[in-house]
Amino acid sequence: MENILDLLNWRYATKRMTGEKVEDEKINAILKAAHLAPSGIGLQPYEIIVISNPEIKKKILPIAMNQPQVVESSHLLVFAVWDEYSKERIDKVFDYLTEKRNVDSTKYHKQREFSKRFFGNMSIEENFHHAAKQANIALGLAIVEAASAGIDSTPMEGFDPIALDEFLKLPSKGLRSSMLLALGYRDEENDWNLKLKKVRKPFEEFVTFI
Repeated sequence: MENILDLLNWRYATKRMTGEKVEDEKINAILKAAHLAPSGIGLQPYEIIVISNPEIKKKILPIAMNQPQVVESSHLLVFAVWDEYSKERIDKVFDYLTEKRNVDSTKYHKQREFSKRFFGNMSIEENFHHAAKQANIALGLAIVEAASAGIDSTPMEGFDPIALDEFLKLPSKGLRSSMLLALGYRDEENDWNLKLKKVRKPFEEFVTFI
């Protein structure tokens, strides 16, 4: 197993990609890493839409501020989160959990009811922001798995979410887009960001030990 710090030093926010197709097994491994991500109360309040069709990516390009990675990527992932933690959605998660663990439905009654009260006290917008933070955990793991396979990635928040939601018909599914993740291979000749030193704030300013 490679050192995760080496992988994180190797990866960078890739600005130009070659358009070369990433093998299906590598894409599936990235998606499985995201699928195994932890989430609050295990609700996984998000889905991932995988786009490889070049024509669809071309239509998303202007929605995503004409960032070239959108069309130069092999696959574009859209992290789409629940617009609301409804009682029906929460029930569905716990019903599935009890079925798969083959336990009585009363086993998780307290946790189920707590979830409904907790999220029920939030506004719709608070629900969305909570779900988006959960999805970002999965996005981070997808980025690390991609790096372990030698796949470049670019997380992107620079897009018009209302326009993207409308284009992908997400409202009809009770979903809202939160982040994009472009996956592909770096264009070493044309990517200006590749040549720059990776810089983060000083470690002593980043971490406080108490």
